[in-house]
Amino acid sequence: MVSPEAIRNILARNEALAPIAGEISEDENLFDKGLDSFGSVQLMLALEEHFDVEFPDHLLSRKSFSTIRSIRETVSSLVQAEAA
Repeated sequence: MVSPEAIRNILARNEALAPIAGEISEDENLFDKGLDSFGSVQLMLALEEHFDVEFPDHLLSRKSFSTIRSIRETVSSLVQAEAA
């Protein structure tokens, strides 16, 4: 299961978001909070490792990584696809 807490724990490893990771709501824009393109790549790699998934090219967009909710929904769909 992909929980918001698991995603926040991963966000806490990001230099820009670490101080506020626990306070970010599910719908706050992570890019507005300091996530940049390099950080989003690091986030993607950490999510792939943690959840044992791989992001296909069509999901490599700002939208997929913009909020905790969008990350949770995207990763959940990948986990379900892997299990099928």
